[in-house]
Amino acid sequence: MGNYDGFKKKAKETFETIADASVDAYKVAEEKARVLAKKTKLRAGIVNDKATIRRLSVELGTTYYKMFKDSPAPEFEQLCIEITSAHERIAEKERLIEELKSNTK
Repeated sequence: MGNYDGFKKKAKETFETIADASVDAYKVAEEKARVLAKKTKLRAGIVNDKATIRRLSVELGTTYYKMFKDSPAPEFEQLCIEITSAHERIAEKERLIEELKSNTK
């Protein structure tokens, strides 16, 4: 019976060691998950802020173009010319589409 008691004691000690290791592993995993969740939330915030910057930059540029396209500051002159040119090309393509529509009726 002494051998069985020794085995039982050893098994209990082994189980306790495994249980302690499991708790430690759980705590480490929990901390890593918490940090990962925080990083993910921060990265999502960065993506949203970058999208806001892009949207506002476009809005700013559009507003500037509408206000100063005929007399832009020298550093914006070429950009305004290119935008005006693109608008003219779009208008011409839209005119051609309408022309094609009327010819197919």
